[in-house]
Amino acid sequence: MLEDYIRQKTEERGILLMAHVVMGYPDLEKSFDLVKAIVSAGVDLMELQIPFSEPIADGPVILKANQSALTAGIRVDDCFKFACRVTETFDIPFLFMTYCNIIFKHGEERFFAESKEAGIRGTIVADMPPEEGKSYMAAAAAHGIDPIFILSPTTTPKRLAYLAGFGRGFFYCVARKGITGAKTTFSTELDEFLGRCREVTALPLALGFGVSHKKDVDFLKGKVEIAVVGSQALRVLNDKGVEAVGDFFHALRD
Repeated sequence: MLEDYIRQKTEERGILLMAHVVMGYPDLEKSFDLVKAIVSAGVDLMELQIPFSEPIADGPVILKANQSALTAGIRVDDCFKFACRVTETFDIPFLFMTYCNIIFKHGEERFFAESKEAGIRGTIVADMPPEEGKSYMAAAAAHGIDPIFILSPTTTPKRLAYLAGFGRGFFYCVARKGITGAKTTFSTELDEFLGRCREVTALPLALGFGVSHKKDVDFLKGKVEIAVVGSQALRVLNDKGVEAVGDFFHALRD
């Protein structure tokens, strides 16, 4: 189970790192090289984003990567093939990150059957509330895949408690209101939000949106089980290439 893996690894490392890769950006072969460099740097989990035309939770860096992959012709079937390749090659859990329209169009039962065949352990669907996701959650459970839900600082205590009832694997906490890639201030306000999350769930917590430096990861140690790094790694990729991304994650881990 994903939760068991996270708890075991947290005991060993204190805090885990989860990376975010947009499949097909810059192309599929470089995406594979990127996954290889990140895993070699000691990352513990990885989100594989299925490119989508309207990724509403993502900022300009990840949005551009999505658009580039789609323009190059990357489609959902390519992503399943890519996922098979990386799960067969690397021994860490991989999750799909996407949006509900992708799953709806593919067909929920087919999507999760193929996800299981591809070795995927969980799904993060940024625009899927539980109220509209009963069949989504049922299909995920039928294939042993954890649907990961998102908690935000603007979520009311009542809503947090409600969402907690649907959790499996871990919860993805966002550090602030807005989209990925913007600057986040790591402060006592974040402590308060994470405290409210801890009150309603015993599941591990991941935190993303703005984790960019080792000092951010150090701040989160003991507060969450997983630090999620996405946009900053893509900036490094765009500026300096695949090898530099590996060095970036090495520095976060060390």
